[in-house]
Amino acid sequence: MHPHSPTVRTVAAACAALALSACAGTYTGPVEVTRFVSERPAALGQGAIALVIAEEVENANARAAFREAVGSELLRLGYILAASPEGGQQAIIRTRRTQIAGDNPRSPVTVGSGASTGSYGSGVGLGIGINLGGGRSGPNVVTELEVRISDAAGEALWEGRAQIPTSIKSPYSDVDVSARTLAAALFKDFPGGNGETVTVEVDELNVETQGSE
Repeated sequence: MHPHSPTVRTVAAACAALALSACAGTYTGPVEVTRFVSERPAALGQGAIALVIAEEVENANARAAFREAVGSELLRLGYILAASPEGGQQAIIRTRRTQIAGDNPRSPVTVGSGASTGSYGSGVGLGIGINLGGGRSGPNVVTELEVRISDAAGEALWEGRAQIPTSIKSPYSDVDVSARTLAAALFKDFPGGNGETVTVEVDELNVETQGSE
């Protein structure tokens, strides 16, 4: 094959494109989800539910994005969104984003900024099966979501936690996209098994990412 043939030039261009992509360091990891289910699962997925964003979530964009994402998933499950938790269930939403420093590995994270998350599952760290080493071709940040569903008396019915490691340049680092992705993974196969931890690939979730870059 001649070194200046169209085929050789096409292959060379493709290799150059791949090399450029690798240098860009775009990384999107899977979503890791841990769920806890009470002994009353029949009460889930029906009736009125109010959304409450935890006070420690101060970023206005994050508050709006995660409220919308979680609300959409709860509607899909059969809930009716209510303005007040009186007489119905309540979903408390927590989220945060943590930066991974350089190439240094990080310890597993906990959701909720150290706050208590219910009578079961409190203080359980995520990051069980995800490489969070950081670096040029690895993740730079971890975005987390926690939702705790309780009944009218305040008793926990369900708690779910999800996290996704990404590079800053990943479309899944966008706040709206990450909110929809984490919520979709968290409520996939709801309510799930008590104490289970599952890994969900982002391409299983069909989350729209166009316009996020």
